[in-house]
Amino acid sequence: MNPILEQISKIGIVPVVKIDRAEDAAPLAKALCAGGLPCAEVTFRTSAAAEAIKIMTTQFPDMCVGAGTVLNAEQVDAAIAAGAKFIVSPGLNPRTVKYCLEKNVPITPGTSSPSDIEQAIELGLDVVKFFPAEQSGGLAKIKAMAAPYVNMKFMPTGGINAKNLTSYLDFNKIIACGGSWMVPGDLINEGAWDKIEQLTREAVQTMLGFELAHIGINTANEEEALKAANRFAVLFGMTAKAGNSSVFAGTAVEAMKAPFKGKNGHIAIRTNYIERAVNYLSTVLGVAFEEPKKDDKGKYKAIYLQEEIGGFAVHLVQK
Repeated sequence: MNPILEQISKIGIVPVVKIDRAEDAAPLAKALCAGGLPCAEVTFRTSAAAEAIKIMTTQFPDMCVGAGTVLNAEQVDAAIAAGAKFIVSPGLNPRTVKYCLEKNVPITPGTSSPSDIEQAIELGLDVVKFFPAEQSGGLAKIKAMAAPYVNMKFMPTGGINAKNLTSYLDFNKIIACGGSWMVPGDLINEGAWDKIEQLTREAVQTMLGFELAHIGINTANEEEALKAANRFAVLFGMTAKAGNSSVFAGTAVEAMKAPFKGKNGHIAIRTNYIERAVNYLSTVLGVAFEEPKKDDKGKYKAIYLQEEIGGFAVHLVQK
């Protein structure tokens, strides 16, 4: 997969933006980045699009900004000149796709049928937009089309919102979802940047779904671990279960048989998408991580923050 599309996959959500006034580009980019989505697809549906992309890419160089609703080579040139890192089109125009590939800029053209997918494969693409997603059959149709085209991945856009976001992202052939629910046009035109930042942050938290998995307690030895776990079991109706290095009381409390990470112990936080969570915490909030534990497929099993919080080590685990 193209490195830019890999970056988009780690972000998970692409805000689809229609900007009527170029002067709105900088405060909008600031709100998106502050809310946790350093990414935008600026649609070429207004005359301000190219200038807006230029402002965003100049003032926010680490932001992944692309151009959407691109219909021809002239718009591709304008987008690239403005600094766009990727191109999105509503449909699959072979001439536009070939032109982007000649320019070495990734393009995700709109598709909604097997015939579209086969055209995309013929053109050498491995990621396409699925548009309009909900109106074209939604997740069920993407899964049906993905079955015979095993190497194709999708970026659905159209009708995606906070309620159905994770159902799409849970399917491993979807790299990210495009959506505008966190950047509605009326809020952009009103200059309601605080509200857009809030909606963006809510979208990120909905996607990542952070929640407490368990708390690990450091004890001196196996006897103390059994004692602690059994006490929780008696008091709160949990079941104590001994393992190699610890004793669990239910799923909420883990008593370590010997001191482990953290002065007092460790806290495990579950997330819907651990790699996206790591990307968000590191690139947006500046969190540093230790080397992750990975499974035999190279996926994160658990990853610890370098810092302790309140005397506890903290790690992420995949739901």
